[in-house]
Amino acid sequence: MDIHLPILLIVLPLLAAPLCVLIGNRRIAYAISLGVTWCVFAISVALMSEVSAHGPVRYNIGNWAPPYGIEYVVDGLSGFVMLFVSALGAIVLTYAPRSIDEEIPHSKHYLFYATYLLCLTGMLGMCVTGDLFNVFVFLEISSLSTYALVSLGRSRRAPLAAFQYLILGSVGATFILIGIGLVYQMTGTLNMADIAARLPVDHGPRTVLVAFAFLTSGLFIKMAVFPVHTWLPNAYTYAPSAVTCFIAATATKVSVYALIRIVFSIFTREFAFEVLPLDTALMVMALVGIFAASIAAIFQDNVKRLLAYSSIAQIGYMLLGISMANHVGLTAGIVHMFNHALIKGGLFMVVGCFALRIGSVQIADWRGAGRTMPWTSFAWAIGGLGLIGVPLTAGFISKWLLLTAAFDSHHWSVAVLMLLSSLLAVVYVWRVVETLYFAEPSKKAKNAREAPLGMLIPMYAVIVATVVFGIWTAYSADLAAGAAATLLGGTP
Repeated sequence: MDIHLPILLIVLPLLAAPLCVLIGNRRIAYAISLGVTWCVFAISVALMSEVSAHGPVRYNIGNWAPPYGIEYVVDGLSGFVMLFVSALGAIVLTYAPRSIDEEIPHSKHYLFYATYLLCLTGMLGMCVTGDLFNVFVFLEISSLSTYALVSLGRSRRAPLAAFQYLILGSVGATFILIGIGLVYQMTGTLNMADIAARLPVDHGPRTVLVAFAFLTSGLFIKMAVFPVHTWLPNAYTYAPSAVTCFIAATATKVSVYALIRIVFSIFTREFAFEVLPLDTALMVMALVGIFAASIAAIFQDNVKRLLAYSSIAQIGYMLLGISMANHVGLTAGIVHMFNHALIKGGLFMVVGCFALRIGSVQIADWRGAGRTMPWTSFAWAIGGLGLIGVPLTAGFISKWLLLTAAFDSHHWSVAVLMLLSSLLAVVYVWRVVETLYFAEPSKKAKNAREAPLGMLIPMYAVIVATVVFGIWTAYSADLAAGAAATLLGGTP
């Protein structure tokens, strides 16, 4: 059984999704999906333990050896991303029932659970596949599922947000597919390890450059990098709260993973950062995105939209780490994927609790809620500290590593700009804290009561994790450092 864990990771949620539709009962569908997500997390833990102990795990589909068959590979990087994606997928689904009872019609619940499982399948498939075309297939499985999940929002603007996401996502997918086609034309293979060995990146044809441009541009759209981020604010704002928790914590991180894998494992660091000036381009895009999105977040009255713009800024920090192209910078970018997944997943869970009890995600309606919903409000304060990057939180670890990488690379101006950008995060986080604790209660907040335990416990599991991994950094930072060393051609 152990040797089949990589395929079980994909097959279990993939088969459970249509089963939920066939059964058509929302309670049975929830039981199936919850059991499957926790099983998938257990498989991820077992695979990561195997990778840590014995190195990468490889699985040949149908016993066809690569490059003729499709190979699944779990290494330090893919295992790390797979681990936190599956963990948050299980925790968010544990948190979700009360929230979706309020926001999604009961008749559509079984469809929600089926689509959620398909979305999780796509993200995990992107992590473990060693086949470049399979990356595209799994990316589209997760994207199409996300469009459907966003459209389930109770606002009439949810289908429009999903349609806008669909249009931009399809453009990104087309770019990625064209890039894959050009790579296949040059190498005659789709296995990523085989492509890396055959791709003529040194003085090769101009097609290499064109393929690289299409692949990276398509992934930038999927990652919501500024300025091709316009699908994200509406998608996060109008999707059901549980959906926003899940996709905000995972979707863009998996696209960042795909970018790292393509840049460092296929096209190589030398081609991207020495032959091409990708480091400068990424650094400029990252810094502009951080400041533009952070400033936009300050002026939002809708907390979901505020956090959506914050996510765009945080993606900038991940890009900033990648742009350094050194061990510390890449480690910072990878570990920030994990830290931001925890922080933003936890904060959107807080928003879901307020949405349930207050019935609004407008800052004005949250006035004084610190008195009537103290546990939920305190969770916002802790998560907000992590988002700012205060010491003893996970967000601090990422920013400290980024600062270290900037100093090592002699990018003093980048370090100063990073510190200034953190002050912008203080402003938009403090706006909400001030509203919760230092304002007269609004009518909605005065009549509110604390969120149910079924939501508080999963939410605090994630919020407390942001503190735990801010103090105990050995696990997350060491895994990220090992993955970065492997990507840069060293030993983990």
